[in-house]
Amino acid sequence: MSVQVWKLATAASLGALLLAGCSGGSTPGYGQGGGPTPTGVVSASPSGGASDAAAAAALATAGSPLGTIVVNGQGMSAYVFDHDTAGSGTSACTGPCLSLWPAITAATGTPAVSGVTGKIATNALPDGKFQLTLNGLPLYTYTPDTKPGDTTGEGFGGIWWVVGADGHKITSAPSPTPSSSGSSGSGY
Repeated sequence: MSVQVWKLATAASLGALLLAGCSGGSTPGYGQGGGPTPTGVVSASPSGGASDAAAAAALATAGSPLGTIVVNGQGMSAYVFDHDTAGSGTSACTGPCLSLWPAITAATGTPAVSGVTGKIATNALPDGKFQLTLNGLPLYTYTPDTKPGDTTGEGFGGIWWVVGADGHKITSAPSPTPSSSGSSGSGY
């Protein structure tokens, strides 16, 4: 077996194992191709340029092919998880799930935010940190997103979604706008 094939097989096996830890066992077809495949990789920085305020914020916004999205202080895309319950004060992503989908945390219960219009709050964690929430839903990053603006976890398993500035999950790319020359293309 070639080294590349071995690496791909190992990565796929690890991903399946970690994904199984996120399922909670209650979603038929989860991890079996039941949902959309991950899409999109973008290069983005916090909106409005890399201002000191946005760079210091625990959450900010950035432009992407999916529209304006929420990112953490390092510019990594923020995700919500369909198995979480808004306002519950807890996360349904535990154990191995958190290895793949780390919580977005802050050292304080009143983190700095730039450009996010939804309701920001936090859930206290046992380690003394606070997981950020948007409209009551815990926020996460996705480990395979390797650079700011990546959105490779979008639609993962049909239960993980990038989140917009208003706190609503984004489940599809925005419609393209016609160009000034009168031609319109899908861009895909």
